[in-house]
Amino acid sequence: MTKQPSHANDLLRAAARLSRWASQNAAFDIPFAQARLLGLIEDHEPVRVSVLAGLDHSSQPTVTTQLQRMEAAGWVRRDPDPEDARATLVSLTAVGAAALAEVRTARAAVVEPFISRLDPPAHERVRLAVDVINELLELASRDPEPRED
Repeated sequence: MTKQPSHANDLLRAAARLSRWASQNAAFDIPFAQARLLGLIEDHEPVRVSVLAGLDHSSQPTVTTQLQRMEAAGWVRRDPDPEDARATLVSLTAVGAAALAEVRTARAAVVEPFISRLDPPAHERVRLAVDVINELLELASRDPEPRED
């Protein structure tokens, strides 16, 4: 049986390049590191600082410093972890969710004019690509340990 070529690296590189390009060309007032943390918090809330640091591939002190800034801006709140009195759980506030939505809107606004210039078959491929990426993420969330078949 011939093994199919892996498109994983191509997919990851293309998605990362598009995301970086959109962020570099979008107009928003939030430092991107904080926007990235807001997105991680939204995906995993309520989340411990240590878990958030691991998800962001950052040190816990670095994330704590960012969270202090974000808390001062009213974007996040910290609540005691009911399972461990020494730990806190971080969640988005309504203001933080709105700030994250602004970043996403600004990034989408940079990409949208280029998508609108694509022909109809390309529009369908973009929709299919989004569906496939979402399907991959769903599979990964259900079974985080990859297996080779």
